[in-house]
Amino acid sequence: MKKFITILIISFTLIFIPNCGAKRQSKFISDFPGVEKMEFSRDFLMGTSTAAEQMEETPNSDWGKFIQSAYSEKRFDSAGKGIAKPGHIHNLGDYSQEIILKKTNHNQMYEEDFKMASEMKHNAYRFSVAWDRIFPRPDMTEPDPEGVAYYKKLIQSMKKNNLKPLLTLFHFSSPAWFWEEKDGKIGWERRDALQQYEKFVRVVVQNYGEDVDHWCTLNEPMVYIFGGYMQGVFPPLLQRKDPSEVSDVMIALLKSHVLARKIIKENDTKLGKKSEVGFTMHTRAFEPYRNYAILDRIIAEKVEQAFIWDFIDGINTGTLKISNTNIVQNIEGLKDSLDYLGINYYGRYYIKSDITSPTQFQTLFSDPNNKDELKNDLDWEAYPIGMSYILTKSTEKYKLPIYILESGTADANDNDIKRQANIVTTLAEIWNVNNSKKADVRGYIHWSLIDNFEWAEGFDAKFGLVKVDYKNNYKRTPRPSAELFTKIIENGITKDILEKFSQDFITK
Repeated sequence: MKKFITILIISFTLIFIPNCGAKRQSKFISDFPGVEKMEFSRDFLMGTSTAAEQMEETPNSDWGKFIQSAYSEKRFDSAGKGIAKPGHIHNLGDYSQEIILKKTNHNQMYEEDFKMASEMKHNAYRFSVAWDRIFPRPDMTEPDPEGVAYYKKLIQSMKKNNLKPLLTLFHFSSPAWFWEEKDGKIGWERRDALQQYEKFVRVVVQNYGEDVDHWCTLNEPMVYIFGGYMQGVFPPLLQRKDPSEVSDVMIALLKSHVLARKIIKENDTKLGKKSEVGFTMHTRAFEPYRNYAILDRIIAEKVEQAFIWDFIDGINTGTLKISNTNIVQNIEGLKDSLDYLGINYYGRYYIKSDITSPTQFQTLFSDPNNKDELKNDLDWEAYPIGMSYILTKSTEKYKLPIYILESGTADANDNDIKRQANIVTTLAEIWNVNNSKKADVRGYIHWSLIDNFEWAEGFDAKFGLVKVDYKNNYKRTPRPSAELFTKIIENGITKDILEKFSQDFITK
């Protein structure tokens, strides 16, 4: 009997363990045999993505107050390259008070920005409306007329420049007053949170609904929750340890999506039009640091489920189930409430476990021992093939049209080769899954049009196709990636372009 059990254990190990959990892949890019040119259809959206908090003056937002306090108290540190330190904004002291207020000076320069985008042949532009600019004070029964007028002018300028407006309702920031304690709760956990949010959404939809038919209700909800409620690097700067402690926020955000969708669809009926309503998730390819470490593989799979799929699964089924907890919450109106799924993709994360303390695993942005990796200024690894994985799995799970609403890289060099390579190889992967019918991707919206304020990374992380010289009247200078993106929009990815920019991703 003892011998039989031993054989059974060995057999189980040989058969099941190799297939257990996620696996680290050695390839960085797919194979494209025989492809001479990758062209995108005329109705495929190609443009750039931005957010109000990162581009505009938002002095009355939670982020606006955080920036001001970090600046005055000289909290400018980081916890390492590309790693935010709670309560700090990296190198913020290198910039003047005027710059940290005006950000990119987009308020005054949006006409120039949209004209640039139009000249680059973009056909879409993603932006967000700052809640605090519409309702800067909690006692307001009517919206601020200047705030409403500003976004009307913004949208009209987009349309004048042949840019389809893609409007995001919640992109991380909210009014500072939203965080005043009420009945012992703050922010999204307040009893009146959805009531306050509804007031904002109704103003946005009523004022801009005639000109907008593509709506993103939420930007990267799990990044917002993880950064603001668990890591403490985003407002409200909390550091809760247990996933169950953020369940009320997850539920509130899902309810806010349902509420916003309802308001948009009601307005569509009134206007006799049809809008697409979805949200966008921050995705990564989560892979084990060591394939031989079974715990790395199991945890990588579980982290992917919790960080990416739990939230979307809730909309697919109408029931939120939070991984590693007993929380199961039915939400009225949630089921099948996406017309499309937005994907934001920025590369691969490695999971490195400690068998003596399984819950204390490390998340690595890149492999410090792999010289073949192409890393950006934040040490994030570029991993084009991971985009194919995310798109294919999303389609298998949800069977929805997909828009890439963010993808890009931090590269401060004037000759931004890494950004160029990132654009070419990412678009090649998107073309490949579309061409093979493994997904229905309808747009690529690059992050970002111009360098901007990158949250806890401050102004140092440069994601723009266009360089911003903050200390020279915010001068805009297109980088080579801007011209390359235009060439792809006009003529697709030729074999020569693909070979030139994919060579760094082919395993030597």
